Amino acid sequence: MFKKLFGKKAEEEVITAPITGKLVQLEDVPDPVFSEKMMGDGLAIEPAEGVVVAPVNARVLQVFPTKHAVGLETNNGIEILIHIGLETVTLNGEGFESFVKEGDKVKQGDKLISFDLDIIREKAKSTVTPIILTNGEKAESFKKTTETLLTRGQTPFFTVKPK
Repeated sequence: MFKKLFGKKAEEEVITAPITGKLVQLEDVPDPVFSEKMMGDGLAIEPAEGVVVAPVNARVLQVFPTKHAVGLETNNGIEILIHIGLETVTLNGEGFESFVKEGDKVKQGDKLISFDLDIIREKAKSTVTPIILTNGEKAESFKKTTETLLTRGQTPFFTVKPK
């Protein structure tokens, strides 16, 4: 009855690394849109492989037509953008394969996108992949990992408590 009247308070959510690789601080990403946090706060990963998995149970908000980025919304309303590489939009989808579409519900660890690291290295500015909390104003607290080597679907990446 008490929960029915007042609603359930949002729990802290652990968002795992969506890609295996090495941690890069957002301030060190060679693109001011990310390094100056114009889209929101977060971290980045230098990928060791070309697979992106769902970092948390979520709904797919958007898969960009060029498949270089995906937006997710957790069950608590936290929005996450995974942007594979820098200036990869210019590849027009070359080297990317999406396994999800807008509106899909995904579970933590589900494959979202695969990408060819060699094509990105050859034809884009960088393989560095920013992962951004795009609606940080909805977070009461936001903690980032201090781990330097990350394993997709396993290493805690962000801990977010919604307001």
